[in-house]
Amino acid sequence: MTLCFRTGAAGLLVTAALLAACAGEPTRLATGTSREDALRQLGTPTATYALPGGGERLQYSRAPAGFEVNNVDLDAGGRVVAVRQELDERLFDRTIQPGVGTWRTDDVLRTYGRPFEITQVGSFDGNIWTWRYKWQNTPRLLYIYIDPNGVVQRYHTGDDLMLELLAPL
Repeated sequence: MTLCFRTGAAGLLVTAALLAACAGEPTRLATGTSREDALRQLGTPTATYALPGGGERLQYSRAPAGFEVNNVDLDAGGRVVAVRQELDERLFDRTIQPGVGTWRTDDVLRTYGRPFEITQVGSFDGNIWTWRYKWQNTPRLLYIYIDPNGVVQRYHTGDDLMLELLAPL
């Protein structure tokens, strides 16, 4: 405590900056918050999407360099009903619906936002969209395979070795 009192104005500025950073964290947004208050606290979303029933999704992505995509769902009245960090390995099996024709490019964007990379390989006719995320502080990659008709065919995860490749020998 004495350290806080000794730092004076500089300590107050640091404290204010830390509190402002917390206020801008989507997962700290309370259910029932109005759209206007959510935007005031979080700033402009990276994307917005219409939801069934007249609701709206405010998406806050830290991609391409970051590891999180937070979706703030609003009901038809413009109130927060859910906030979820989507890039979570525990959710992939419940969220991604490959091969059934119901999960398409728009569903992927509405859930995960723009990928950091889109690639192709000879063994798949379509594009592979990739996102970075962390699982228990380990950098990982989510790969979603989208066929030429825009239908998700499969997905898998893997280790993100980019940091290891950049590390000095």
